[in-house]
Amino acid sequence: MFIEQPAIFLRWLFPHALWRMGKHEKVVYLTFDDGPIPEATPFILDVLDDFGIKATFFMVGDNARKYPHLLEEVRRRGHRIGNHTYNHIGGLKWSSWKYLGNVRMAEDILQSGKLFRPPHGWMGPIQYRVLRHMGWRVVMWDVVTRDYSRLLTAADVVRNVKRYTRPGSIITFHDSLKSIDKLKSALTESLQWLTDEGYEFRVFE
Repeated sequence: MFIEQPAIFLRWLFPHALWRMGKHEKVVYLTFDDGPIPEATPFILDVLDDFGIKATFFMVGDNARKYPHLLEEVRRRGHRIGNHTYNHIGGLKWSSWKYLGNVRMAEDILQSGKLFRPPHGWMGPIQYRVLRHMGWRVVMWDVVTRDYSRLLTAADVVRNVKRYTRPGSIITFHDSLKSIDKLKSALTESLQWLTDEGYEFRVFE
């Protein structure tokens, strides 16, 4: 549970980040990190289309540079774009000015409208405060499906969705090579369960 749902101390460290949306509506926010890549993004888009669901894709700028047609396809199909840095860098390993420069490099390509998720869900407090001061909205998560983990099966991913999702959850899947084999079954099963449970799907404004 420490991984699937964020620890309280993380919410204290980043108090104005979006961890969970309104608790009183049966709504969830689907997010996909780390793409776009040709091995995963088209499949994810097709599954979302099958369900008529829109999601938010937090993209790595360098991936979007390599595959601009996928960036535009995600946008064309009505999904929201978020910034996930240019090189998927960890905030604690980089000086604040280099980290923020990396975010700006990604934004030049992504044009996300200042919607940001830090890789690994972590950044330095100065980086966080500067981004907030510059008008960025920082989106974290309420549920991590752990679809990237070699220790979990597709069935485990679905179980995580069922166990931890609640009204207002921000659910994180991954648009990546590490996750795609599991998502080929787990994504459809998860979306079907969420739909059957009566959840509405929204993207960030």
